Amino acid sequence: MTLKNDRVAASEKDALRGGEASKSEGVKLKKELGLLDGVAIIVGVIIGAGIFVSPKGVLQNSGSVGLSLIIWVLSGLLSTIGALCYAELGTMIPKSGGDYAYISEAFGPLPAFLYLWVALFIIVPTGNAITALTFAQYILQPIWLTCEPPTEAIRLIAAVITCLLTVINCYNVKWATRVQDIFTGTKILALIIIIIAGLYALFAYGSPNFDRPMSGSTVEPGYIALAFYSGLFSYSGWNYLNFVTEELKDPYRNLPRAIWISMPTVTTIYVLANIAYVAVLSQDELLSSSAVAVTFGEKMLGVMSWIMPFSVACSTFGALNGAIFASSRLFFVGARQGHLPQAIALINVKRFTPIPSLVFLCIITLVLLIIKDIYVLINYLSFVEGLFTTFSVSGLLWLRFRKPDMERPIKINIIFPIIFFIICLFLVTFPCYVSPWEVSVGLIMIVSGIPMYFIFIYWQNKPRWIEKASETLNLLCARTFMCVLEDQPAA
Repeated sequence: MTLKNDRVAASEKDALRGGEASKSEGVKLKKELGLLDGVAIIVGVIIGAGIFVSPKGVLQNSGSVGLSLIIWVLSGLLSTIGALCYAELGTMIPKSGGDYAYISEAFGPLPAFLYLWVALFIIVPTGNAITALTFAQYILQPIWLTCEPPTEAIRLIAAVITCLLTVINCYNVKWATRVQDIFTGTKILALIIIIIAGLYALFAYGSPNFDRPMSGSTVEPGYIALAFYSGLFSYSGWNYLNFVTEELKDPYRNLPRAIWISMPTVTTIYVLANIAYVAVLSQDELLSSSAVAVTFGEKMLGVMSWIMPFSVACSTFGALNGAIFASSRLFFVGARQGHLPQAIALINVKRFTPIPSLVFLCIITLVLLIIKDIYVLINYLSFVEGLFTTFSVSGLLWLRFRKPDMERPIKINIIFPIIFFIICLFLVTFPCYVSPWEVSVGLIMIVSGIPMYFIFIYWQNKPRWIEKASETLNLLCARTFMCVLEDQPAA
């Protein structure tokens, strides 16, 4: 890490800036994302492996089919309200970086750094690693047929696909967005097949799951909160377009329009897909299946059942691509603000992509792929993400009070952020007594960033060898990846 105002030798600074020539050319992230690209990023990141592989978390914690479907609807509604709150934040603070930029503006550098700290080492690379492993699992499954593919083969394929998508994102923004558009369409098509087959079965044969849909519903607030966690986890990604606001054409119009198109679409697809699942599979089959869509395909699609594992692979491929594209901008902005090594804030002079940030994210993801118990980290992610989302929306409320005259191209009714804040507070608080271990570990992960902040960010007169190491890293990345610092940070 490095201080925002590191001392850099004149020649090194010139190399990082790219000289006068690059200044005249305007080396910065380009606005290349249109409305369709924005919709593809939101839908493509939200619809990952979860809806195909394991939607049982909502059913398990809610206790009944009826309550689980209600929670799926409410989770989509809550995510839409959250996305609208972020639309106000994203147009009021038109910087890439999402939550990091909003928390920084509202509460200052330390809370923003703590979010960046947890996102950098836990939230983003763990999510990417899990998605890559799921892709590898389902792309290899047809080869091994009746047995599980070897763990080594799964990890190798996961590493290869992570590197491949990183290269695509480094090479060209348009390539990355085309990949996103294609695979978003593929996964929606697969879900439409599930929905049509399930609804046909429901109307043709009926389903005992709908005879007494509310039977067995839980009344424990803690378990209802955990059911919402599972539902909201499947909707996670609705804020990823905010990570790339600076690259979105006409963000004041396209950001809210992308949200209004994406969120109702995803909610409708999710609810209908779950209705299809419970129409075909028994409650026991749903709770015991490790891949619900595959089990569904085996019962309904016959010789065409191979479509489901293929669809899971396509879905995870697109979700991983979208996550790599968006989250790399989070770390780019963090470095631009001086909260990460300056090298991560460099932009390639030909491709106009943040190559060092993409490579850095790829390396951390590959390291996590080596860890045997990586899936354990998922247990702690929902609480941590929920906590920082609560911080962001509370920042919106705080800025309404502290800076009432701040320009707000989009200003939603105050009741929406208040509702969203109260529900987020409920979801963060109640699991504390149901899952105290996961909550405690999540808090430890966050607090561990405090000494890092004071040592590497707050401490002004650091030893010269730390600054020298930072300067060396900056210059090495600049020369290796043909990168320079951004000419002028977007306003």
